[in-house]
Amino acid sequence: MMKQLRPAFTLLITFAILTGLIYPSLITGLAQLIFPNQANGNLIMLDGRTVGSALIGQQFDAPEYFWGRLSATTGVPYNASASGGSNYSALNPDLQKQVETRLRDLKNADPENNLPVPVDLVTASASGLDPDISVAAAEYQAARVAGARGLSIDQVDALIQEYTRGRIFGVLGEKTVNVLEINLALDGIQ
Repeated sequence: MMKQLRPAFTLLITFAILTGLIYPSLITGLAQLIFPNQANGNLIMLDGRTVGSALIGQQFDAPEYFWGRLSATTGVPYNASASGGSNYSALNPDLQKQVETRLRDLKNADPENNLPVPVDLVTASASGLDPDISVAAAEYQAARVAGARGLSIDQVDALIQEYTRGRIFGVLGEKTVNVLEINLALDGIQ
């Protein structure tokens, strides 16, 4: 019996050390060396303190800020530990209620805006944590943000252009604007 347990125990310890210590340490070290910003979560720093991540959305609902996509996380909005889509179908009454509420909020915040509301302003992303909005969603909100901050629409449009990210590999997806980054830039103007 001991003759069989000794090799099994030796293999267990060997692979535990290899796969539990050496491999993760090697990969973490390489990631820190080659991609330090990404390995640390694409953190956004302001005055020496972390204000967020470029990869996880945050709740903005004041009129002087761009609003992001709805969060599908339960409890606290944009809670990364509760990531996951709502999985609501287009006919689900809960989804329809969320869309109607967000449409009402958008109209109340900017009653003069007659542009069509971009879909990403009234729906959640698959993860429920999306930090980006489409350029159309940013442009939809530009007049409200400009008015609330006392800026010209041209100033806000210039910021939208500055913070617009291109498509992945130039062809995949659509151009986006990171909500936290553009809102921090707006705060820096005033």
